[in-house]
Amino acid sequence: MKILGISASPRSSHSQTLKLVEAVLDGARSKGARTELAVICTLNIEFCNACGVCHSKGRCVKKDDFPALYRKILTADGLVMGSPDYFRSVTAQMKTMIDRMAYAVHCQLLTGKYTVNVATSGGTGQYRQVTDYLNRIMLNFGSFITGSTGVSMRQGPRAFGNAGRRAFRLGEDLAEDIGAKRTYQAQGRIMEANRAYFRDLVTMHKVDWAHEYKYWQRMGKG
Repeated sequence: MKILGISASPRSSHSQTLKLVEAVLDGARSKGARTELAVICTLNIEFCNACGVCHSKGRCVKKDDFPALYRKILTADGLVMGSPDYFRSVTAQMKTMIDRMAYAVHCQLLTGKYTVNVATSGGTGQYRQVTDYLNRIMLNFGSFITGSTGVSMRQGPRAFGNAGRRAFRLGEDLAEDIGAKRTYQAQGRIMEANRAYFRDLVTMHKVDWAHEYKYWQRMGKG
């Protein structure tokens, strides 16, 4: 199994968020997973301009680092998403990456994957707004959520150490979920509703979104 960690902190090796992402990956490796880390703030990922070419032709017109990262996302069995809290949301770099994945959400291309989300914040408990956001987003893409954790840095080194241990255990859980192909019933019901919604949405726009419509037809849902 392969697990891709994505850190969206601009602080490079000084990032506490990055350390939590790495702790999850360490836990996954302890269970036999192959892991890879992507620090998206070191990549050139341009803004989505809503041109719609990905919907109609299945490719992006942008010539940047996103397509290579996107291929890694689609070929991974599991994902670890990490972002610090920037004004009660993810960083601009993380949001830019997510916005470029419109084709993936329309066709539910993360179906069958599992995700762990981690975050850090300065304010007490504010990291939960980030993990809650990422949980909703990744579930919307079709991925099961194994779990999430985070820490407020104002709570000090002991709290961060505890968060690192929780992250390691989540990495173990992530690898075990992938190996067992575990299903979460409540999440599964949300996924089923999402697939029906996006199938109907694409069908409604089948002329303009020809590539996505053909995808749903191939899946026997068009």
